Amino acid sequence: MCCEACFQVGLSESVRLVAHLYSLRNDANVAGQARFGIVSQAEQLGLAMPVLRALARSHRRDHALALELWDSGIHDARILATLVENPKQITRGQMEQWVRAADNWALTDALAFLIDRTEFAEEKALAWSERKGEFVKRAGFATMAGMAIHRKELPDDVFRRFLPVIAREATDERNFVKKAVNWALRQIGKRNPALRCAAIAEAKRIATLDSRAARWIAADALRELKSV
Repeated sequence: MCCEACFQVGLSESVRLVAHLYSLRNDANVAGQARFGIVSQAEQLGLAMPVLRALARSHRRDHALALELWDSGIHDARILATLVENPKQITRGQMEQWVRAADNWALTDALAFLIDRTEFAEEKALAWSERKGEFVKRAGFATMAGMAIHRKELPDDVFRRFLPVIAREATDERNFVKKAVNWALRQIGKRNPALRCAAIAEAKRIATLDSRAARWIAADALRELKSV
């Protein structure tokens, strides 16, 4: 791709941004990301999250741009799309399309941190938690974790409803699922003292399950929540 040509007058902002992403390509970072499990079937350019966040700042809440960036099919551009999308304009159908295309934890978590700000957040978190696909299921629990972090206005009952779902899926041995289940449990417990008590009680119940994943989830959550 010719970056200079892409900056000609009349070309769309998404084309300019994608050209700029290509100009920042770092193949060493692609290899480094792979060592941390960030591997996509899409083209990867190796851009770090701070770089993508900096690019997103001047394009916040741009729904049309987000759609075009996602449609580029480039892993890094898709993460950028989650950062510039307007949570008030994203649709249920779009959420489903995007989550099915997320094939690594970095893109999945970036998407979850967009979804957790939408009016459909609880609905999607619960629905995705039941799916079979590893990254769709992870998205459900990453959305729960994101809601616990970002949605200060939500009542405790929302998060209490998540606890039995967390227990239900705590026996999933897949690495990216069990880590997200653990993440959701810990973040719920860190919201306030009442939810901390509820999360500790749930972790103790999870610890009794006949599953290595469940025992790890419970032990790690209890270690953190009891030290708060």
